[in-house]
Amino acid sequence: MKLRATIESIGLIGPGLADWAHAADVLAGRAPWTSAPTELPPPEGLPNAERRRAAPVVKAALAVGHAAVAASGRDATTLATVFAASGGDGPNCHAICEMLAGDDRQISPTRFHNSVHNAAAGYWSIAARSRATSNVLCAHDGSFAAGLLESLCQIAVDGVPSLLIAYETVYPEPLHAVRPIADAFGVALVLAPPPAGDDANDSSARASGLACIEVKLTDAPATTLAAPALEALRADNPAARGLPLLEAIAAKRAASVVIDYLPETRVRIDVTPAGPHAERSP
Repeated sequence: MKLRATIESIGLIGPGLADWAHAADVLAGRAPWTSAPTELPPPEGLPNAERRRAAPVVKAALAVGHAAVAASGRDATTLATVFAASGGDGPNCHAICEMLAGDDRQISPTRFHNSVHNAAAGYWSIAARSRATSNVLCAHDGSFAAGLLESLCQIAVDGVPSLLIAYETVYPEPLHAVRPIADAFGVALVLAPPPAGDDANDSSARASGLACIEVKLTDAPATTLAAPALEALRADNPAARGLPLLEAIAAKRAASVVIDYLPETRVRIDVTPAGPHAERSP
């Protein structure tokens, strides 16, 4: 079984990266990267009560998910989703640990339901009014790759589009000392089945979307980024481990990139840009 898909659209938010259009210019070298804290917007589509309770992980996931779906033109209510994160709501888990370590151990239901790993998926189902299939997974620093593989398997088996949402946010101390993620980062990909008879050398297969990808496992080392600041972001944040893929898409060039997955196994992604002209990496 070949794992192939068309990447139709991307949503992205991160430190110094306001959205995918801005990030694409930075990754392709068309604009400089300027260090700045990630600005998470208020979560769209939630009722007032849920909006007030939304944690940074929810804000990050919803921001990139909405952006990717809007750019694709697809119906969010029917789009299958895969959520990938190495952790959950860090500040909320920290508050629960503090309460459990104190005299008052009565945990509120709101704190509890926000502490579970699938909280962001639940908020997405409310915000997007979605009843479609939703999978939530965690694979530590390989969470982005695990989410991508899950989405591609879903496409290969079920023949339906898939929305991948990968996200990470900051833990407070003392958790930050053992999981030192510097800032929030989120990326969403709308992936669709490749055109019938898709072939990497067939220009008709590149007629729509941003790029076509084919994925396989490898033991080759992960691809790094030439820009030191962007490489530091890639290495720091599990959701940002997909930046080499995004860099190839932003530069509109054909390339083979490798991203982190398991300790001894990584994921190779062969990228073919959409459109009849593809620039090949040296």
